[in-house]
Amino acid sequence: MSFDEYEQYDALALAELVRQGEVSAEDLLEAALERCANQNPRLNAVVIEMEGYARRAIKQGLPEGPFRGVPFLVKDLALQIQGERTTNGCRLFANHVADHDSELVKRYRRAGLVIFGRSASPEFGLTTTTESTLFGPTRNPWNLEHTSGGSSGGASAAVAAGVLPLANASDGGGSIRIPAACCGLFGLKPTRGRTPFGPDAGEGWSGMSTVHALSRSVRDNAALLDVSEGPEVGSPYWAPPKSRPYLEEVGRDPGRLQVALLTESTNGTEVDPLCVRAAEETGEWLESLGHAVEGVQLKIDREQLADSSQVAMGANLLATLEDEARKKGRPLGPDDVEHFTWLSIGRARERTAEDYARAIRGLHATGRRVDAWLDKFDVILSPTLGAPPQKLGVLSLANPNLEQMLPAVLQSVGFTQVFNASGHPAMSVPLVWSPDGLPIGLQIAGRFGDEGALFRLAGQLEAERPWADRRPPA
Repeated sequence: MSFDEYEQYDALALAELVRQGEVSAEDLLEAALERCANQNPRLNAVVIEMEGYARRAIKQGLPEGPFRGVPFLVKDLALQIQGERTTNGCRLFANHVADHDSELVKRYRRAGLVIFGRSASPEFGLTTTTESTLFGPTRNPWNLEHTSGGSSGGASAAVAAGVLPLANASDGGGSIRIPAACCGLFGLKPTRGRTPFGPDAGEGWSGMSTVHALSRSVRDNAALLDVSEGPEVGSPYWAPPKSRPYLEEVGRDPGRLQVALLTESTNGTEVDPLCVRAAEETGEWLESLGHAVEGVQLKIDREQLADSSQVAMGANLLATLEDEARKKGRPLGPDDVEHFTWLSIGRARERTAEDYARAIRGLHATGRRVDAWLDKFDVILSPTLGAPPQKLGVLSLANPNLEQMLPAVLQSVGFTQVFNASGHPAMSVPLVWSPDGLPIGLQIAGRFGDEGALFRLAGQLEAERPWADRRPPA
């Protein structure tokens, strides 16, 4: 299969070609590997190659799942693949090889996906760009001087460049939606507890992080959530059951929605006029589709949210790094991690168990406030990012200029992080491009447990203003 042919299809369509016998899983893998070999030297999206693993999986026989034979990348963060490396973008874990599969990896395999590599992540997903000392920067296919987003920037760069139609991603502060916005893709962060973290953990970042995917088509994203959602044994909680398969939601009438239009960031950071105008124009377009749109200012305890998020993230990060250092029989040192990571765990050491308990209460309080917003509205529309994609280096954990780095990071999560704290589902939809050709994503958040409403709306937007054929320069 030539790349021109391969690129025409989304993942479900590729799987259908395999089922009909028009192509083989080997053909699809060859197309993905060829495209990766062509694009990865300039993008640095795939940091661990697993060609042998993929060929063995095909040879052993693939399950008859909805994605049978479709090439797939798993983010190099948290999820374990037996016999393969998981580095978390961190020098301390550079040679870590897993002795088991994560539950989500098992579900991906049962769906017929062919994992052929791991996509880049910054160290432990701690920033909104994908740059690490271990692997270097990942570049945006739309403009190589700019970030592809973070922390799932390897996934977004690979999908945008046509290496594959969808890829695994995770989101603890915006890390699915932000890369989707940077690279002109669709990305959905599910409801807290929708997808499992086991067997290594019951939750990510005290419930702020969740795992799903980036894709070109909405239906691929929905179908993947169908095969990956649901609790596992030992899950501390789970999301409300879905009404019907998510794939069936795509194409259904979303009805007349009450839409809150938010253009002021929830953390008080400045919002670029391009992003404000993109949200306002999208609101006007939603009104033309029959939805009711009302501008709002959503008030939240910014200090509580910032401190709660910092304490919860810092405590989890410190515990993970100290545990690994103990396994290696030595103390954790500054050369093991990025500059900003070392500063972060230093601050975490200064906090107490009492601080952590208050942080969890603060996160839960944020969830109640978001629920109160959604008593009146069905969805909340906003820019995904506070500014168009930054140039590489600004958001890097290795950036020594914290007076530049920290405000830029806070600006980039000004609309996304609140929904990690609250646990509500939220998606980024690629509807607008800047005058200089960079994508500007629009975020739409929904009620707790109601990904179905988001997929219905996303399906309507995709049908009315298709984006799949809009591709970055080769």
